[in-house]
Amino acid sequence: MLSLIVFLPALVAAVLLLVPATAPRRVFTGAWLAVSAVDLALVVVVWLTPGSGFRFVERVAWMPTVGISYHVGVDGISLPLVALTAVLFGACAVFSLRETRRVKGYVALFLALQAVSLGLFVALDLILFFLFFDLSIVFMYFLIAGWGHGERARAAALKFFLYTFLGSLALLLGFILLYLAAEPHTFDIVELAAADPLAGGGAYAGLALLAIGVGLAVKTPTVPFHTWLPPAHTEAPATGSAILAGILLKMGTYGFVRIAMPILPGTWRQYAVVAVVVGVVSVLYGALVALAQTDVKRMVAYTSVNHMGYVVLGVGAAGIIAGTDDQARQLATTGAVTQMVAHGLITGALFLLTGVLYDRGRTYDMAAYSGLAARAPVFAGVFAVAAFASLGLPGFAGFIAEFQIFTGALASAPVATALAVAGILVTAALFLRALQRVFLGPERLPDAPGTPRPFADLRASEAAAIVPLLALATVIGILPRFLLDAIEPASRALVELVAR
Repeated sequence: MLSLIVFLPALVAAVLLLVPATAPRRVFTGAWLAVSAVDLALVVVVWLTPGSGFRFVERVAWMPTVGISYHVGVDGISLPLVALTAVLFGACAVFSLRETRRVKGYVALFLALQAVSLGLFVALDLILFFLFFDLSIVFMYFLIAGWGHGERARAAALKFFLYTFLGSLALLLGFILLYLAAEPHTFDIVELAAADPLAGGGAYAGLALLAIGVGLAVKTPTVPFHTWLPPAHTEAPATGSAILAGILLKMGTYGFVRIAMPILPGTWRQYAVVAVVVGVVSVLYGALVALAQTDVKRMVAYTSVNHMGYVVLGVGAAGIIAGTDDQARQLATTGAVTQMVAHGLITGALFLLTGVLYDRGRTYDMAAYSGLAARAPVFAGVFAVAAFASLGLPGFAGFIAEFQIFTGALASAPVATALAVAGILVTAALFLRALQRVFLGPERLPDAPGTPRPFADLRASEAAAIVPLLALATVIGILPRFLLDAIEPASRALVELVAR
């Protein structure tokens, strides 16, 4: 089942490469939409199948002489991210029905990226994880360079590739150190977590965690490894930004809970306070820099640094044993995973909305717009809902996640938690300011100040892509039990591993 979910998009991408580029563009976008629908249906089947621990496990020897296997499976931590991937790629497929530029290559790259994203979240072998991790960088590079905004897109794509590829090399070094420490040598994540090969700690274990931590921090990204993110987001196409923020950033935070915490539990406990500090700095820095932006897409990009900081704060708090208990650490871990899902849905919707804005006005500069609510009331209303969801308003998924993180982290890191809560105020200020600038006041449009001209409201295909993401974020915010029931058992098992 999992192999079908992972490789179906890649198989269809390979078939589409044989189709002439002169074929109607709906052949390509329709194929992507159909594949996404099938993948989502299969993920729903997996979700509804009862079980505990790792399920739908497949393991085949790949390079047995060096302990590498094709090993996949899902648990309560990975399954929500697999579902998020299926949902968000489906939304981007719908949004891309309007795409007209080199549609064949565009769809093939997105299908390949969809395959490697799904593959990473089900991988239970370090080398398999690394393979999908690296391929995601390659495919996103071509999407930014090929379908971004002009010459600056190629420079942003190059910076994205070099920066994140350097991080992946650090990650590979950490994986090799884990392999050499294990006896017998293996890259299997489940076996390494059970063996705890570096239980004695020391400099070697610290070096392994440092290499893995840096590699994942670049992908997340956290301060100070975030500088590739704003230009990549600003110059990427709207769908590329949605996937970059909604899925690729989660590869970093997922790596902490799937690899760093269970395989290096003692070392994670020793340096958990570092993760807490990095998390709260990212929260505050991301929010404050976002507040200073005049470019709406860069503003949303910096809020990703802010929101991923909450995840890092949560996983860091889960490693601090003193002054807390298992329930609090489990709550912080559950909140961190929930935040990954919430951020993917909400920020994915926000980036698609910025794509709508750019499509109408050809600029992201907030000063170029004013009074759009009068011309595009549906667009204004949906953008407002996404903004309020992103700032953590009760009733949305972000509130559920942040509440759990703060509650779980308060006992072990009270000062850091209090500072992180202050980040919500800054986030509220920046979104309210953006809403006032763009949608309220006298009407103003780019290149024609004070002159009425068309600004189309949200189209049906755009609404069909964006509204379901916000609707799902609302369902999670009001009725979160279906998601928490999946995450909590896996979080409990992870906390027990870290505390052993």
